[in-house]
Amino acid sequence: MSNSQPTAPSSASDDSQPSAPPLIPITAPRDGVPEVIDTPPALRRAVRALRAGTGDLAVDTERASGFRYGQRAFLIQIRREGAGTWLIDPETLDDLSPLVEFANEQPWILHAATQDLPCLNELGLAPTSLFDTELAGRLAGFPRVSLGTMVAELLGLALAKEHSAADWSTRPLPESWLTYAALDVEVLEELRQEITGVLEEQGKLEFARQEFAFELIPPQAVEVAEPWRKLSGIHKIKSKRNLAVARELWLSRESLAKSRDVAPGRLLPDRAIMAAIEHRANSVPALLQIPGFHGRSVKRDAPRWLDAVQRGRSTRDLPELRTDKTGLPNPRAWSEKNPKAADRLAAAKLVVAEVSEAWNIPAENLLTPKFLRELCWTPPAVLSEGSIDEALSTLGARPWQRELLAGKLAAALKA
Repeated sequence: MSNSQPTAPSSASDDSQPSAPPLIPITAPRDGVPEVIDTPPALRRAVRALRAGTGDLAVDTERASGFRYGQRAFLIQIRREGAGTWLIDPETLDDLSPLVEFANEQPWILHAATQDLPCLNELGLAPTSLFDTELAGRLAGFPRVSLGTMVAELLGLALAKEHSAADWSTRPLPESWLTYAALDVEVLEELRQEITGVLEEQGKLEFARQEFAFELIPPQAVEVAEPWRKLSGIHKIKSKRNLAVARELWLSRESLAKSRDVAPGRLLPDRAIMAAIEHRANSVPALLQIPGFHGRSVKRDAPRWLDAVQRGRSTRDLPELRTDKTGLPNPRAWSEKNPKAADRLAAAKLVVAEVSEAWNIPAENLLTPKFLRELCWTPPAVLSEGSIDEALSTLGARPWQRELLAGKLAAALKA
């Protein structure tokens, strides 16, 4: 670790700046609306064109969150200088190997990479390196980092976002949706250039490079022992028997949602599960009188839901009201469970807040909050800049974060 810390950029602002010029709306891709690639010959043609282009790949995906089960990609958008934009339908293509062989040898530009990389990785797609324009915006101190906002602020363009929550499993895809999808990648290269300049001016480009490399590391899969406990409102349930009913309804809904490829909440909302527990229906007609059980699909599956309710009421396998939580306690309980750790956390948060303000970087990007809690709960036996640096490194903090924080945290924890 370097002995000299980077110097924080000046946070002074000039209130006399003139108002920004009106935004220029972009309503159509510059090369026209691309066709949807949904056959093997068309995919090979697309890959040949992309190979002939130059520069990084601008990549995006469209999912059907809230409509389909899971978070898989229903459309992949790829653009490269000199090759144009290509829209690829992974649902209709059994073999993406021509695209995988090419794209996995290239650096990519994405916006909010953590949203797109998982579904792309599921298809075997992964970049050699990446530039995340959303994360770059956070590090640069932009208060809002949606694609539309950043494109407006840095490029002076108005990017319509009206189809972001659409059901992208729809086929055929409407032309207006294809326009929207193509425009999302059309602006990424220019946006990357602009935000790179901002990061360079602020002395944060190396910070960004380290963060982008960290994003490429797939997060460790954490198996949730009882995922049904994430039901909205379940904290209000005070009996084991009612918890059993909630569990059986959740398990039945999850199984049906997976088999039908439908988002679970579209089959039966969480609020309907909570209402079923409260109203104690004993028949299908009674069940259908409960709030949340009035939709067509809910009525069709009413016998299934009633069976789940009855299983929950009769089972001898009653869940515990509270699970044995692993990991650290909630920080709100630290003052009682470990007062010294609570004091350390309060002091450490002040350090992070101070450095966050000085560098105009959100605290959660300056250091993962979980890392800070782990450090304060179980600090090194000997507190020094070196030991704090080593502890943060073991937790996963990047070199730039340790360089800005290790010395200050060591001083604060000693005090």
